[in-house]
Amino acid sequence: MRQRTFFAVIILSTMASVCSAGTIGKGVWTPSSCGAEPNAPKVNQTTVDNYNKSVKTINEWQEKVGTYNACVIKEGNEDNASIAKSANERQEKLKALSEKVQADSAAAKALLDKPEVKK
Repeated sequence: MRQRTFFAVIILSTMASVCSAGTIGKGVWTPSSCGAEPNAPKVNQTTVDNYNKSVKTINEWQEKVGTYNACVIKEGNEDNASIAKSANERQEKLKALSEKVQADSAAAKALLDKPEVKK
């Protein structure tokens, strides 16, 4: 189990940084196709008119945040699925290879353990 986890960590970190849609740097995932994260507006409370204008800006910002958030969720889910699929495929390949080596080793041992037949 520990070996499988070790392989999974290596594969996940490699696959995530090479093949995913987003990028991972210093342990932080960043989407690559969602554009820049919208900057939060400030509430202007100096006058009623300025406040009303800032509320309009806030409403526009909330729409942008909703779009950005949906993109982040979609891209993150796609990256997770891709990483999991690649890691599982690699683990199965390594498991099959390990089983083959173990079988070959057992067959060789059995052959070498046979007593020699004298003629």
